[in-house]
Parts: sequence; structure tokens; C-alpha cells
Amino acid sequence: MTSHPYSKLPPYAYWHHAVAGVPAADVDPVVEPPFRFGAREKIAAAGSCFAQHIGRYLVAGGCNYLVTEQPHPFLSEKAAQALNYGLYSARYGNVYTSRQLLQLFERAYGRFTPKENYWRDGAGAVIDPFRPQIQPGGFSCARELDIDRERHFAAVRAAFETLDVFVFTLGLTEAWRSREDGAVFPLCPGVAGGEFSSAAHEFINLGVDDVVADMSVFLEGLRSVNPRARVILTVSPVPLVATAERRHVMVSTLCSKAILRAACDIIERTCAQTAYFPSYEIIAGGFTGADYFEADRRSVTREGVAHVMGIFERHFIRRNLMETALRKTRQALAAPSASTDAISEAMRLMCDEEALERGAIPAITESPDGGERDPSTDDAG
Repeated sequence: MTSHPYSKLPPYAYWHHAVAGVPAADVDPVVEPPFRFGAREKIAAAGSCFAQHIGRYLVAGGCNYLVTEQPHPFLSEKAAQALNYGLYSARYGNVYTSRQLLQLFERAYGRFTPKENYWRDGAGAVIDPFRPQIQPGGFSCARELDIDRERHFAAVRAAFETLDVFVFTLGLTEAWRSREDGAVFPLCPGVAGGEFSSAAHEFINLGVDDVVADMSVFLEGLRSVNPRARVILTVSPVPLVATAERRHVMVSTLCSKAILRAACDIIERTCAQTAYFPSYEIIAGGFTGADYFEADRRSVTREGVAHVMGIFERHFIRRNLMETALRKTRQALAAPSASTDAISEAMRLMCDEEALERGAIPAITESPDGGERDPSTDDAG
């Protein structure tokens, strides 16, 4: 038998040895990360809803999870949680897209100030268009929002300048932006404050080149203020709540995830000190044989999160800092007396995107060509 490039590859290169012949809980698609970190190194996180799991597990595992935006001392722990403190390293809420992340950096350093900087809700409260659900009930006035925003930007700068590792979870490619200056919103105007206008707002769907360009500029900016920063990119396995494209939401979900995954591959190959972690493949790939989605087919099960974070710990953390936390989690899952309500509460995520479905009952009407038309997408460009 002649020798060829596939003759003596390591086991991880062969499907049977790496996937088909491995128990679901033992499937590990990480091979050789470019770096690891230890107990003292500061880890910051941002991204879509799934990124919240990463922060929680890092805290539970004794890692140095960086939180630079702290609540006022007079706030109780419960009140601080209600105001979304500690959800991420700073109180920026969900950062779904590469464009949103780049914009956050530019706004924090005074390089960009959007024209549409305030929204109102139905009760007259002032809403931050770029953190529309971070402050339940909104702000009492524009001045209160300004003060909070100044404090927030200082915390964002502190996070970027002092972190050792930045974990960013890309979630979406679809977004809405201002036609006036290109400012991108985490939610379509009108969903959780503000008023939608097709004359003022437009729909965009980022492509691979867009995501790569956004992230390249962001990474350059991050390393200009923090040369030692290392970055771990992930893609959220959570499907879209809704799509503004004129196609099935499942098709839009797979298209968005494919774009994000391809962009991460390019960024990992071309940007130094940047790694990719395959949380998307573990959860949504479907190849492990385990079903890691809840009944709604969006929420990730606690078993899925434990699988992802166990692999993350194994490859990226120098010492077994998370061993105790992971063992306790597995014991809690196996215990017959485990409180489902308590576990569900611990797994609860703040997800801006879910506001798209609140009270929405899609009305299907007949289109001029005899097909069906969904009026909710009429302004989707």
C-alpha cells in the first residue's frame, strides 16, 4: 500500500475516531488552541445571549472574570441583577453583531456619536437605543441616561484596557441601522422603544467580508489600547427569534451562522493571538448524537452548556479551576431531588432578541401573485 497524506493522520482527523466512535459527552472538536490562561489573568466577555453562560461558568470555576461596571453600593444584590449588572464585563447588554461591537468600541473612545441617541417608550421614559433593555422601565430623563452612559463608557474602556483575554460570541448578521449615519441598533426601532420609520431606518444583513472587516478594525483598535490582549471567538448556537429576510427563519438562521463561522475561520487564520472555540459545532452540529436544545428548539440545555464549558476548561485554562464547579453541576443534573425551577432560574438569560416575538402574531395575507405575504416584513430591505 502506498503512503499518502491521509495515511497517518492523528485520530481527530478521522470522522469514525473523532465523532462516530465516541460517546456524545466525550466528543471534543478542539485540537490545539494557540494559548491558555490561568487564575490571575483577567477575562472579559461580550456577545449574544449564549455568551452569558460563559461568564457564569468562569465565575463558578474561580476564574478572574473581569467586571468593570459595578452597581451603586446602596443597591441590593437582587436589584443589581434586575438592572443587569454583572451580566457581562460592562453593562452593554447583548452585542449581537460584529458591527455592534466595533461601534461600541468607537463610541466608548469618543470616535463616533450617533445622531439617534435617545428613544422614548410608550410611557414616556427615555430608552438607550444601544442598550434598549438594560434599564427596566427606562431612564427618567435624557440627563440621567447621559450620566449613566458616561459611567458605562468609562467601564467599557477600563475593560478593554485591562483585560488579558476577551471572549466574544457572534450571534447575528441581521441588523437595523440609521440611514443618517449608519448607527446599528441591537433591536429594530419600535420593538423596545423608539419609532420605526422606513425613511430613517434600513435593514442590513452582513456578509462574510463585512464581518471580517468589522472584526479586523476592532482587533486593531483593541490592541492599540491593550497590546497584550488575546481574543477567543465563538459563534452562538442559538437560532434567530425572527428574520427580516423574505425567507423561512430556519434558512436565515443557517445562513447567518454559516457567514459567522466562515468569518471566524478567516480571522483566526489572519489575526495573531486570536483563537476560535467551537461551541456552535458542539451544540448545533447535531453530530454528537445528543440533543442539546430545549423544547423551544432555541434554548440550550444545561447538559449542552456543561459539555461546551468542560471542553473550554480542558483546553484554554491552565489549571483545573472549573473542575469543582463542573462536578457540582453534573451532580445537580443527576440528582433526582434537583429543583427544576432553581436550575431554570440559574440558566435564565437576558435576550433582547426575544422582544421581537412578544405580542406578535404574524398575519398571513394573500399577495398579488397568489402566494402568501407576511406584512411584518414589508419594510425589510
